[in-house]
Amino acid sequence: MTSRFSCAYLLLPLFTVLISCGGPGDAGIQPTNLASASDFLVNAEERLEENEEYESRVDWVRANFITYDTNWLSSRANAQTKRLSVELANGTKRFLEIDLPDDMRRKMNKLRLDLTLPAPRGDNAARELSDIESRLASMYSTGKGTYRGASRPLVELEDLMRTVRDPDELLEMWTNWREVSPPMADEYTRMVEIANEGARELGFKDLGHMWRSKYDMDADEFAALSDTLWMQVKPLYDALHCYVRGELAQEYGSDVVDPQGAIPAHLLGNMWAQQWANVFPIVAPADADPGYDITELLVGNGYEADQMFRTADDFFVSLGFEPMPETFWERSLFTKPEDREVVCHASAWSLDGEDDIRIKMCTKVNGDDFQTVHHEIGHNIYQRAYKDQSVVYREGANDGFHEAVGDMIALSITPEYLRQIGLLNRVPDASKDIGLLLQSALDKIAFLPFGLLVDKWRWQVFSGELTPETYNEGWWKLREDYQGVKAPVQRTADHFDPGAKYHVPNNTPYMRYFLAHILQFQFHRTACEVAGWDGPLHRCSIYGNKEVGARFDAMLQMGSSRPWQEALEAFTGSPEIDATAIIDYYAPLMEWLGEKNAGQQCGW
Repeated sequence: MTSRFSCAYLLLPLFTVLISCGGPGDAGIQPTNLASASDFLVNAEERLEENEEYESRVDWVRANFITYDTNWLSSRANAQTKRLSVELANGTKRFLEIDLPDDMRRKMNKLRLDLTLPAPRGDNAARELSDIESRLASMYSTGKGTYRGASRPLVELEDLMRTVRDPDELLEMWTNWREVSPPMADEYTRMVEIANEGARELGFKDLGHMWRSKYDMDADEFAALSDTLWMQVKPLYDALHCYVRGELAQEYGSDVVDPQGAIPAHLLGNMWAQQWANVFPIVAPADADPGYDITELLVGNGYEADQMFRTADDFFVSLGFEPMPETFWERSLFTKPEDREVVCHASAWSLDGEDDIRIKMCTKVNGDDFQTVHHEIGHNIYQRAYKDQSVVYREGANDGFHEAVGDMIALSITPEYLRQIGLLNRVPDASKDIGLLLQSALDKIAFLPFGLLVDKWRWQVFSGELTPETYNEGWWKLREDYQGVKAPVQRTADHFDPGAKYHVPNNTPYMRYFLAHILQFQFHRTACEVAGWDGPLHRCSIYGNKEVGARFDAMLQMGSSRPWQEALEAFTGSPEIDATAIIDYYAPLMEWLGEKNAGQQCGW
């Protein structure tokens, strides 16, 4: 996420509850004309600017010095921000029915939509909604499962599911973690009722309609667009699913994995079966070894955390961007301190909306973190690019853009790039590409249907298409329809399996991840075309190409000041989001999968 800071893996909604406030939200007290609208926006921007830097610095201190007192200060600052966002969102209601210039209307809409859970007027509803949010978050964060009968926190269960291969032990962890969520069901149902009423007061049909309205297009058209994008990549996903299912059936037997059915969700190396890279050792072909290991290369060349960041910074300098300022190196946190607890989730921060950009990360010298470091500095580059925009527009063009920018850069960490920076002596020949592409697809392609269906389920809940009695049934129907993944044991209406995924009880919209997984490949294809690359797309690195950097920067500087379609066109030449770049990138793998799946009955 990014507004003032950005996290690669942990995304928390900043503004969550809309409550009734006096002042600008009280229609009829103040005039509603162009002049008053202009005054309202000028005042809003000034207050947001001042508050944002204060809250950012408080949050930075808390994340780097976790104590009772820093938590207290952060809670107080966040509450202050919430009150301000609530006041401003309510204030925009006075101007819904008057004609405004496009830029003013855009700012009004962004203030109105900068909420995840709006509550209707009345202090009781707001207080009840806030209490429910707190209880749901607590239920999830304090939940535990078991492994071999012993209680384990989620983080340990996730680690175990990466390597445990006994299906009974996997089933135990999968099932017991989902005991955390049934107590959430009634609370979640009441939360939906309150937030839907709040969304309707803001002029939306329901909360799902409000969430989809953030994408510079009609809400129903956006839902249709998401399905169109999915259909563009579904043939590749189906081929990957068919191949992985066949390999898992050989590993576990056809009595555990039906060679023609949906894959049991507990066997894919991930608690939610959302990414499958952890089963690569099971499904990898015999010649999958690329001939090098990035972790070994880093260690062998004496890399430490600081050098990993300087290498990533040099990548962007090679594109024509200014290097990170000296304050970045002085004020960032790259490794976990030994003397205190810190929040270790990798995150990129802009503390003053200008040049005080930083990264906070408990970096380890390994291949995964090498990619993450490039990703996070990509966030900082984006934050610095739009610093001259209004505070209202200092964010990605839509919520998928920021993550896509970081991920696009990571796609350029190719063997050729490793050779160019002196980590690799010789680029492996093309015979090694299938293993690299398969491992990548198990992460990125396997994720796509899950990235889409989480919010599809919530849209159905918010619209009333799913009722509390059918919440779980609807969840597993979407899991089977889109992913070809099924519950390994019978699930009933008494279960609330969506609540076992962090983003549901914590009310974090999920469509941003789906969009980011599409956009990163579209960005990468365009960058390689601009660079004049003439080989397989997966072998292209844009390292050192300043023409790409200049065109890229033009998009980044826009922030969210214009519809995301215009930002996309500024870089790619087209306002249309297009998933066919994924098919281009994985073309050799798709051909290989077709050969491997020959004679198999694919689908489920």
